[in-house]
Amino acid sequence: MQFSHSQTHEIGVFLGGSNFIGDVGATTYIAPNQLAIGSIYKWNRSPRHSFRFSLIYSELQGDDLKSDDPRRQERGYQFNNHLVEASLGLEFTFFDFDLHDGKRKATPYLYSGISAAYHDNFFFTRQGVYTSENTTSIAYGIPMILGFKAKFMENFVLAAEIGARYTFSDEIDGSVPDAVELDGLSFGNLNNNDWYVFTGITLTYTFGDKPCYCVF
Repeated sequence: MQFSHSQTHEIGVFLGGSNFIGDVGATTYIAPNQLAIGSIYKWNRSPRHSFRFSLIYSELQGDDLKSDDPRRQERGYQFNNHLVEASLGLEFTFFDFDLHDGKRKATPYLYSGISAAYHDNFFFTRQGVYTSENTTSIAYGIPMILGFKAKFMENFVLAAEIGARYTFSDEIDGSVPDAVELDGLSFGNLNNNDWYVFTGITLTYTFGDKPCYCVF
């Protein structure tokens, strides 16, 4: 019987765009309108799965005037919210992705886990004026990412991915104020939480020990 134990690590960068889906702005699923940048680390536990951690910054934007909904266009709300997301989870490849066998490798992959997004809080007055609460919150969520990656040169992996985040919060766009004293200023569909999407590429550098094959 044979087994392999790999200590391959990857560290690199994420570069792409973000878009928001909620009670303010357009509801197009994939429509990057703001820059998203970050860092990423992976521990390739086997040729088929990796533990993955990422830290991404973006400024989420929503603008009712860019919506296809006439009611939102008439309302005319807009916001910008700085967001820093940390995410930890598992990445699964459709095919073996052994970086040590010297062959060209490429495969689709899926990633999911848990995310925590640090963001500012704000609300809209009854006159529709954007007003900061001068507080912050953390929106926990579930990332759902589909991507395609390929070995690039000797020690690099290049990937393109689309990742939606379903959050357990409805505060990112100001539709549900965080402060208790602002109760009554909520709007939109209170049964739907906020989503945001990161679309972009990652470039990682691989390093670590070559797998050791043992026979028993």
